[in-house]
Amino acid sequence: MRFFSEGLQEWWVKLILLICLGAMIAAGKDTRKGAVCALLSWPIADLLTNILKKTIPLPRPCNDPGLDELILRIGKSESAGTASAHSANMLAVAICMLIALRWGGIPWLILAILVALSRIYNGVHYPYQVILGWICGAFAAVLICMLYDFFGKRRAAKREAIETKSSD
Repeated sequence: MRFFSEGLQEWWVKLILLICLGAMIAAGKDTRKGAVCALLSWPIADLLTNILKKTIPLPRPCNDPGLDELILRIGKSESAGTASAHSANMLAVAICMLIALRWGGIPWLILAILVALSRIYNGVHYPYQVILGWICGAFAAVLICMLYDFFGKRRAAKREAIETKSSD
């Protein structure tokens, strides 16, 4: 569970994810949509969780003095635990992949669930903080996917209008 909670701090994990997303962008229309939307939505999900943490700072279980019996697996954190950014970011990516790839997005969803559970298991977030992170991630993903489709349809309509004009 520690890996799912802290794995992105390893350079080789970041490299594998970048290679995977790069391959998805190059592979085709549907995979490109999933990868581009994921790359745009996770920073927005992260921003939303950071705004919540600054606006409504709530404690993390690892910093709660009433939880002396808590097994701390990855250390204390100085930031507020209001909304789990890890959970938000991974669910944003998973929803983008589910929207673009349908069943092909299931592995991303499983990864997002494992990351969320690891945050609770490792004592850095309460369950409600993970759920709030998921809400931020879902909002960001749906917003970006809708904007991607909107601008894609506008671009296609402009292209069609130009082709119609040139054929007249």
